[in-house]
Amino acid sequence: MAKITDSIKNFFENQNFVIISTIDKNGTLHNSCKGIIEIREHSKVYLLDLYKARTMVNLKNNPNIAITAVDEHKFKGYSIKGQARIINMQDCQPHVVKAWEAKLASRISQRVIKNMLSKKEHPLHPEALLPKPEYVIEVVIHDVIDLTPHNLK
Repeated sequence: MAKITDSIKNFFENQNFVIISTIDKNGTLHNSCKGIIEIREHSKVYLLDLYKARTMVNLKNNPNIAITAVDEHKFKGYSIKGQARIINMQDCQPHVVKAWEAKLASRISQRVIKNMLSKKEHPLHPEALLPKPEYVIEVVIHDVIDLTPHNLK
């Protein structure tokens, strides 16, 4: 198990979403957007998956996962590689559920404020329409790849 630094942890926690990569039963790569709920002890990432589709099926067959995020303005990014497991919400520790509820409330608040300032990017509040999560994905971090070009470090 690898641990990430505070700066990498903060980088991921400040992303609105990340791209996760899983592998299907045919060995084909599948990418999907997910939200990070929280990063615990610098060694575990909790992801939200609301739709019980390909990602869940892929992880049940092959727990290998990559979580990637980039900041195009800072020309910086990271990819976390690890092993995932599905945890039903009723089996989740309370801190995970509370972190999700806080993140959801924050996103809804941010959208309402933007809409009030006439920066309407979406006529609805999509976060308020999200289904209630039935499970989370817990990822044990095995490796972190710095995607920043060497000449910019």
